[in-house]
Amino acid sequence: MLAVVFWLAAALIVYTHVGYPLLLLAVSRLKRRPRFPRAALPTVSVIVAARDEEDVIAKRLHNLCSLNYPRQLLEIIVVSDGSSDATAARASAGGADLVLECPHRGKVRTQDAGVERASGEVVAFTDANVTWAPDALTELVRPFSDPKVGYACGTVRFVRGDGTNEEGAYWRYETAIRALESRLGGITAGNGAIYATRRAAYVVVDPRMGHDLSFPFNMVKRGWRPVHVASARAEEKMVPTVEGEFRRKRRMMSHTWPILVRGGMLSLRYPPLYAFELLSHRVLRYLTPFLHLVALGTNIALIGRGAVYAVTLGLQVALLVAAALGGVMRFRPFKIAEYYVLVTLSSAAGLFDWIVAGTPAGWTRAEGTR
Repeated sequence: MLAVVFWLAAALIVYTHVGYPLLLLAVSRLKRRPRFPRAALPTVSVIVAARDEEDVIAKRLHNLCSLNYPRQLLEIIVVSDGSSDATAARASAGGADLVLECPHRGKVRTQDAGVERASGEVVAFTDANVTWAPDALTELVRPFSDPKVGYACGTVRFVRGDGTNEEGAYWRYETAIRALESRLGGITAGNGAIYATRRAAYVVVDPRMGHDLSFPFNMVKRGWRPVHVASARAEEKMVPTVEGEFRRKRRMMSHTWPILVRGGMLSLRYPPLYAFELLSHRVLRYLTPFLHLVALGTNIALIGRGAVYAVTLGLQVALLVAAALGGVMRFRPFKIAEYYVLVTLSSAAGLFDWIVAGTPAGWTRAEGTR
């Protein structure tokens, strides 16, 4: 029984990180890449939810006003989430069509307030510290020429600062998986830097759960298709250290577990292919730290029952040693191991935070990203 448990845990770890992407790649080759015809551009309301962003909001608005999108079709809305600085004043001076000042209620309710006042057929969302490529909005709204598409998410490139963060490598891997999922059942998560929904498809979700993870599966439940748009490009400054990235992902995971357990992700109201994607990419990924603990514990108990268990234990110990060395050495394989271990650990840490302290609706800016 110990051997069965060990090999099952090990197989699930390898599957969710390696086997699943390879399976997606193989299956996607059997399906034609979706093409979205050029159509008349819709009216779009771009909503920027901001809290104490006086240092960057003017630059963000300048970027939005400079997009290659007809200005008469574009409405820019800045919603201040109880800012204590000059965010609202600088947004008004910076070219926003509408500036709303709301009491501090958290990012989701701030976005809801912007949507209530939006006039566009499509509502797009972005953060105050993001920069969009000139054609980003044009590309982002193109999938809405398909009446089945309700949600579109672009590609964010994280710009490295002077630290040693491995988010760039991780994000390229993650983006590649999302692109493959988009060709099949639909993406299982988005990002806050660049995404959009049809105004009619917008979903009001629990403020503790956010849009990035809640929107895609909720869209599928309602009959819409969530897609990835690789050509809609944005840039965002990454957290400068691996430790800072661990704290950021830990906060994210404290919002993710309520979505998984109580937010409806585990319901059965999905097409089979999309349910398979959620299980493989989301559920198993979030369970990875616990699978690692099971694999390590059972592997130790199996020592002496065959040379293979000495090898597998050696591999697990080598990963942990490499991660520890990554904290003091800049050797890339060690840094990748450190990043993997910390990101995996963040899932368990986020679960602990949610169980012990709950999940607040408010938001905390990641240090060093402005």
